[in-house]
Amino acid sequence: MGANTIRVYTIQNDTFYNAFYKYNKGSKNPLYLLHGVWVNDYVLNSHRDAYSKDFYDTFLNNSKIMVDVIHGNRKLNLGRVASAGHGTYKKDISDWVIGYILGVEWDDSTVSYTDDLYKGKDGFSSYKGKYMYTSYDASPFETMLTMVGDKVVEYETERYSEQRMIAFSNWPTTDPFEYPKIIKDFFMKCARVDTEHIKTTDAFIPGQFASYHVYPYYPYYLSFAEDWSVFGVESREAFRNENGNINAYRAYLTMLNNHHTMPVVISEFGVSTGRGMAQVDKDTGRNQGNTSEQAQGQALIDCWNDIKITGCNGGCVFTWQDEWFKPTWNTMHAVNLTRTPYWSDYQTNEQYFGLLSFDPGDEKCVCYVDGDVSEWTQNVKIQSGHTELSVKYDEKFIYFLIKKDGLDFENEVLYIPLDVTPKTGSNYCQNFGIKFAQDADFVIVINGKDNSRIMVHERYDALRSTYAKDIYGFDTYFKENVPSKNSSKFVNIELILRTAIALSPETKETVAESYETGKLLYGNANPQSAQFNSLADFCTSGDYIEIKLPWQLLNFADPSKMLVHDDYYDKNYGIEYITINNMYAGIGTGADRIPLAEIKLKGWGNKVTYHERLKSSYYIMKDLWKEGAQ
Repeated sequence: MGANTIRVYTIQNDTFYNAFYKYNKGSKNPLYLLHGVWVNDYVLNSHRDAYSKDFYDTFLNNSKIMVDVIHGNRKLNLGRVASAGHGTYKKDISDWVIGYILGVEWDDSTVSYTDDLYKGKDGFSSYKGKYMYTSYDASPFETMLTMVGDKVVEYETERYSEQRMIAFSNWPTTDPFEYPKIIKDFFMKCARVDTEHIKTTDAFIPGQFASYHVYPYYPYYLSFAEDWSVFGVESREAFRNENGNINAYRAYLTMLNNHHTMPVVISEFGVSTGRGMAQVDKDTGRNQGNTSEQAQGQALIDCWNDIKITGCNGGCVFTWQDEWFKPTWNTMHAVNLTRTPYWSDYQTNEQYFGLLSFDPGDEKCVCYVDGDVSEWTQNVKIQSGHTELSVKYDEKFIYFLIKKDGLDFENEVLYIPLDVTPKTGSNYCQNFGIKFAQDADFVIVINGKDNSRIMVHERYDALRSTYAKDIYGFDTYFKENVPSKNSSKFVNIELILRTAIALSPETKETVAESYETGKLLYGNANPQSAQFNSLADFCTSGDYIEIKLPWQLLNFADPSKMLVHDDYYDKNYGIEYITINNMYAGIGTGADRIPLAEIKLKGWGNKVTYHERLKSSYYIMKDLWKEGAQ
């Protein structure tokens, strides 16, 4: 691909280091490594401060273990280091390790709690070591980092007679800037970590660099400030692009470079190809999710150009491969978090930052929505007059094939009612004046290329179950706000983008935001097609329409075990699960009552199938970096 450096966040299994050594040994173009040390999520987000034994001692000890690992001088049993690999480490890869990034995206509460707890106490706001020391204005948390960094350099120097560059992980939530009050209030910006307060002595030869995770859509702090002079950059107009939009990402990178006297590395940047979306960059369109693979590649190019133009000393694309197990804040309420590795949740954007995709199926998917219906054999068929519906599914999607003699796609509307749970639904949809033979929870409306969507019965609306107060301003669990079981109203399926947070203590003004995730996108979803669009939900070919829907869009919490949402209001207070072994589907124009037929469902448990595929964005980055290398 043309990359010259890879980054790992924690100690890997020994097979990684063996492969890394084998690849680099004798190579004219070796890969270099930035190695991290992880801080366990439970400790970081618990009641502990940064000087507690579980935090400080573990952080320092794991850093020393990491040094032994890269020198090929350690054996680790499974579980010895939390959030890390295990094995016997015999390969010395230290020649290719150019630096360490210690720590993670610090929890702002932990930082501010530590700083408040030890403020003014002797020994917690100053430190002088052989290799690192604090400036007079260092905070207690920065002092802790200085102590760890100094002792890591000391350990490697005394044991291996070597030193490497060191950075301490950081991100916008704990960046070193002082923001206007409106930004601090809205984003609850309560903590700052400034590595300029960490100094190095002449005995530490390699020196420090500053490491930041910076994405184009987060933070959008600068969008809330009119006067940018307080950030030490030129006016907003200086960052307006050729399309007239403000490039706040470039401005933020400029702020970082202006602030630091040491080299700045953007050690994490990326864009997700997930269907769901959690953040929006309204200026440049580089959003967190709902981005095609081609658009992901272009966004990475744009970010890379911003990184270079602003004087940063390189960057690391996040990430090499998709991660099915990841949760996202705006979908985690809707899924069983103990089972996320066993299915591919296309609504959860955190799972799809990779340049390498894991697609369902041992060698290929059971279906590609591309207009080629030759793969549709021996499937469930539901007959309704001259219209036929077939269904199949895999670890990522449930697929539908419509066959209608004489299909006039642009001038007729088709309805597919779906009965997922016996607990909710209606046999009448007042939105379109259509009737069903039994209660339906969802209606897929195929109405041309630009106006097709899936809608949900209002009582089975997952957004309302969790975010009614933010979006609608009322508690849906008060008796007067509970949707009736007999309701005939279906609503658009929305996904929360931003919860309601007070803009100021004085006004109590709140802002929440969501977007319609049930809107269906027309296109070709076959990766082998020249017209490939990874976000495409449906397409047509002659008398046929192919559709693919991610499981979560139908309120499946875990399709591997066929768990769906229970009735949110029937002795529940939010999302609980029930197991189903069938669902019902029908097809019709709405002229007559639409019959539904049974579709038997069987989960796959822990037996997941997948195959690897390089995304379009991989080849885009390869063209960029290979060309740059030449």
